[in-house]
Amino acid sequence: MAKLWRLVVVLPLILLSTAAFGLVSAVIAVFGTRTAPVQITVARAWARSVLWIGGIKLEIEGQEKLQPVGPYVFTANHVSYMDTPVILASIPVQFRFLAKEELFKFPWLFIGWHLKTAGHIPVPRDDPRAAVRTLSHTAKLIESDRTSLFFFSEGGRSADGSLSEFKEGAAYMAIKSGAPLVPVALLGLHKILPMGSMEVHRGHVRVRIGDPIPAQGHTLKDRGALTERAREELAGMLNETTNATKG
Repeated sequence: MAKLWRLVVVLPLILLSTAAFGLVSAVIAVFGTRTAPVQITVARAWARSVLWIGGIKLEIEGQEKLQPVGPYVFTANHVSYMDTPVILASIPVQFRFLAKEELFKFPWLFIGWHLKTAGHIPVPRDDPRAAVRTLSHTAKLIESDRTSLFFFSEGGRSADGSLSEFKEGAAYMAIKSGAPLVPVALLGLHKILPMGSMEVHRGHVRVRIGDPIPAQGHTLKDRGALTERAREELAGMLNETTNATKG
């Protein structure tokens, strides 16, 4: 019965919410000016609706570590498609996602349109030189409008919630822009929406925001060490949270 409810009620309502907020986003893009901040507000409202529909309770730790105005470069583990609404509902500063270029061409539910008009950054994964140019351009953007960036540094989702090796893009951006690198631990999401499943389960998700790691004074030669430091701190937060949950 619970499975039937998730598939015939919860999933359609989430899709309906996504379509409705996507339509609002499209109208804003057509008739609005300076749409990116408004689009982020729309995305946050969509995120809260998805969490409410799914019966997902959110606990956030560490918001007090962030100043209201960034910039920051956030780096998080990636375990579920539900990561995005959880992050939008958790991170209080304005930020943009760096996401694979294919998502910006996604036609369903206005998703690609929204990503473009909200100012999120497409990254070409099959062209390393183009990807580096994108990162360099984005670093200048951080300095000019002080908007933060959000990375899933593993480059893909983890089926069991374990932490994979990090790519160096987030550390590269932090060093180039001088913005602090902030690890963000997401716990419980692999149980909420497992990889390969369409069933959104009710449950509790914890988001732990780590201490900002200064990037000023580092050079690009330090990006490997900075990446590893962020990964180790994130792994520590995941382990600490897991142990606290078991206790």
